[in-house]
Amino acid sequence: MDSGWSRRRFVGALGAAAGASVLSGCGDGGTAGSTPARPSGSTSPGATASASAPAAKEPSGPRPLYLGTYTSMEGGGEGIGVAAYDPVSGRITGSGTITGVPDPSYLAVHPDGRTLYAVQERERGAVTAVRTSDREVLGSRATGGAHTCQLSVHPGGRWLLSADYGSGTVAVHPIDASGALGERTALVTHSRPAPGPGQEGPHAHQILTTPDGGHVLAVDLGTDTVYSYRLDQRAGTLTEVARAPTRPGAGPRHLTFHPGGRYAYLACEVDDTVSVCSYDPSSGRLTIGRPQSTGAKADTNYPAQFAVTPDGAYAFLANRGDDTIARYAVEADGARLRLLGTVPSGGTFPRQLALSPDGGLLFTANQRSGTVGVFHVDGRDGVLRRAGEPFASPVAVCALPL
Repeated sequence: MDSGWSRRRFVGALGAAAGASVLSGCGDGGTAGSTPARPSGSTSPGATASASAPAAKEPSGPRPLYLGTYTSMEGGGEGIGVAAYDPVSGRITGSGTITGVPDPSYLAVHPDGRTLYAVQERERGAVTAVRTSDREVLGSRATGGAHTCQLSVHPGGRWLLSADYGSGTVAVHPIDASGALGERTALVTHSRPAPGPGQEGPHAHQILTTPDGGHVLAVDLGTDTVYSYRLDQRAGTLTEVARAPTRPGAGPRHLTFHPGGRYAYLACEVDDTVSVCSYDPSSGRLTIGRPQSTGAKADTNYPAQFAVTPDGAYAFLANRGDDTIARYAVEADGARLRLLGTVPSGGTFPRQLALSPDGGLLFTANQRSGTVGVFHVDGRDGVLRRAGEPFASPVAVCALPL
């Protein structure tokens, strides 16, 4: 792939390839001996309609939902979509758009909930802060890289971490008391190892803080590597401490931790596999396990990312191309994934998925159909049941429920 392509163009090309092969229309230790006493059955698309109803929840009123899109793509949005969802029914109601933020393809929120952060996935990569109370844009800062595709807030709330796909770089910005961003304090390029098969350069796809707060991990699709860093929380700088290589050509995209903090699940986009990874808090080292199935049946499929239920019992994977969500039982305190089956994603090319904070609802951002699907999650067996019709959202690439 030409490293000059933006992430937007790259994903569009993937979607076109997937569309030719199937019929079809931006939210974690244990010992390996114990297995949760949960059902081991599988499900099929046809079985979801008759699945058991989710456990009853107390009504708590509408909750905020923010939606990411591409503003420069044909049929895309005009900025960050603002909506609300009912935590019981799953119904989504739109309430406007935050304009002035170009190509906000990935979103994250500050731990205090007062500030929303968005990437600007453009040639000159940038990150933007938005106050949630009145939707005022607090300003943007350049990342120093190209095509910023993902970001996350350090748990302490003082640092914003971002990944630049086009340049294979990761950056750090300080967050002040108002939630606004300061000048960049770190920029690291993934110059080693050499790009994997078919890649022209590094492509940083994700950056996140480990659950113990001790390390920052960066997933690079171009170099087939997950990098471990220490973040200096006074200076905002990154120091590499370890590297975890995947198989050559795997194309790692997104890592999601189990709530126990000792295991994580890696989606590899290029070779259509997933892996269970173990994490050592003392060294920051990640060890990537053997490849496993995504459950996809389509000839071409690109797994996007995992979401893990708050109790750590089930994991869900977005499959682009197959247009499904794979369901896994999590076993051995997080050390094993057992594939249960797949269900339709509620749209085409599910780019991202996210669970509501209580784990009762699963949202899927379906890029090529421009829809956000919503599913009830049955905590007893991990079954997904559609919560009404998908919500229309232009080029939906990220859903962030609060």
